[in-house]
Order: sequence, then C-alpha cells, then structure tokens
Amino acid sequence: MRRDPPLRRDLLRWFDRHQRDLPWRHTADPYAIWLSEVMLQQTQVATVIPYWRRFLERFPTVKALARAPLPDVLALWSGLGYYSRARNLHRAAQAVVAEHGGRFPRTAEQLQTLAGFGRYTAGAVASIAFGQPAPLVDGNVARVFSRLFAVEGVPGDRIREAALWRLAETHVPGTRPGAWNQALMELGATVCRPKDPSCLLCPARAHCQALALGRVDQLPPPKVRRAPTRLRLAVAAWRKTGRVLLGRREERGLFGGLWELPTAPLASEAAAGGAFRSRGLDLRIGRPLGLVRRQLTHRNLELHVFDAVGTRVPRRAKGYTEFRWASLAEARHLGMSTAMEKALEMVYGASA
Repeated sequence: MRRDPPLRRDLLRWFDRHQRDLPWRHTADPYAIWLSEVMLQQTQVATVIPYWRRFLERFPTVKALARAPLPDVLALWSGLGYYSRARNLHRAAQAVVAEHGGRFPRTAEQLQTLAGFGRYTAGAVASIAFGQPAPLVDGNVARVFSRLFAVEGVPGDRIREAALWRLAETHVPGTRPGAWNQALMELGATVCRPKDPSCLLCPARAHCQALALGRVDQLPPPKVRRAPTRLRLAVAAWRKTGRVLLGRREERGLFGGLWELPTAPLASEAAAGGAFRSRGLDLRIGRPLGLVRRQLTHRNLELHVFDAVGTRVPRRAKGYTEFRWASLAEARHLGMSTAMEKALEMVYGASA
C-alpha cells in the first residue's frame, strides 16, 4: 500500500493525540453519526451533546425515529433551532426504513438521495461510518484548505467553493478517510480558528502556504453578510381556565410543524385583529402583554404579544393543521421555538 503523504501523516498523528473526546466518536453506528452531523450544523458542540444523548435515548435506532410522530420529534428538538433539520431527519429515517430495509446506504452518492443529505452530510457519514473516501467541506475545512493552499475568494464564491471541493476530493483517498475528514474539521475548530489561530501549535504549519506568505489573517477573507430582515408578528394569547390556545403550524416554512400561540403578520397594533381574521382566526385583540425579540440567522424576529378572546376554537386556519388548549406544563412538552416559549412565559407571567 502506498504511504500517505506527509501532510496526511502529520494531521492524522495529531488527531489521534489531540482530538476532543466527543461521544459520537465512540460509535460506528451510522445513525448516531448522522444524528451528530445534523445537530452540529449551525450549532455549537457543547449545546449538541445533551440533545444528542436525549435523542438517542428516546429514538435509539433509525427504525424508532421513523415510527415516531413528527410532533414528538420536533418536541425533542425544541431549542436547537433550524427545525427543517428535524423534519428532514424524520423524512430521511422513514426513507431508510421503507426503501433500504433500515440500513443506511454506504456511499455518498446514495446518501444524497435522502432528505437533508447535502454533499457535506453525505461525505461525513460515508467516510466516518463506512470508511468511504468521500470528500467533505464545511466552514472549518474551507478555512483550513484556504490557508494551507492559499485559496483566494470570499466565502460563497462559486469558483472558490469548486476549488475547495477539488482539494477535498484530491486529499481524501488514503488510509482512514473518516479520520482524515474529522482531523480537518478538528483542526479548524480548535487550532486554525477564524481569529487568533494557534499557528505555532499547528501540525500542518510546515505545509501551510498562507503561513509562508504571511497571509494567515487574510485567508479566507470575511464573508459578506446580508443585512437581516425584520419579521414582525402579532401573537394572540387566548386564555381560558388556566389554559391557552395553541396551534400547530403546517410542516413547512420557518417554524413548520411547531406549536405556538396563534400568530399573524403585524403591520401595526391597530391592524392586528384584521391580520388574524385574514388567517381564519376570529379573535378580538386586547391589551399588549409584551414584546419578545430574537435574532435569527437572517431575520430580526419580533413577537408582539396581545391578550385575546375568541368565540370558538377554529377547526382550520391558514398556516395551521390543528389547535388545542394546553396548560403551561403541557405546552412545555410540545415542540415549540425558543422565542415562542419566551412569549408563553410572558403570558403566564401576566396572568399571575
């Protein structure tokens, strides 16, 4: 067998000695590995670990996840955000069971036929769980490659992204492709950081073109971020005998499938009642109870919470699949966004 090149040997040796002790690195189960990769998208490791453990306790196999009702999955996901990840996770589990007999496809190409499996996730599962020489590029790997090989271009630039994927494809063949991919990600997360990288401690410093050129702080250049849009919603709190009316959203969009106090787009406080009626919700809006602000990735969310009274619980309404009355304790066991949980706490605080 051909020996690995020096860069690969140096990085794998460092990874074996210095990798963080993460729970999903102690399993070869593709389901558990996949779950960790999905949860880690846009979410910090420390936040993911307890969610990952709870999820596996509740749904220990892909078959258990496939059998579970989506509201139960979303309830357990509550607080992690980016809820489309949970919906895709559920759909992909059902496809693995229905179309693959409960066994995950082993190649990145086959995995990409499943919901939520983009090129990165497919490469991660194929290489880590099955030892396939499948490339991957995430934010950490992109930064490492940009510095190692002096790749120009701002994040998101198509020419730059294509160059990074070509580098990933070129370097993944060899011994232990799963460990190689994890080593790249680990290096970016702990050493080759966006700011204040620890170049003196880097196992790849002898191979780094950016370091040789004195351009570590310039590569990659900062991503140009678009200004967040303002999302202003009216929230109706219809209370009755210690309970509040909740609706479950259709399974699409920003908060798809989650439970919430009924909402409607808000142009002005005076127009709140009309906004609810346009959604098929016959609610009389009362006094304002408070405001919840939440910074999302591309949105500045504002929830303007109002006291409300209705004549009857709607059977259907635009954007909702069902309604129910729930106490605060019951609501806490439903899938609900963090912002809506804050709004609910505000409602019950106002009634104290």
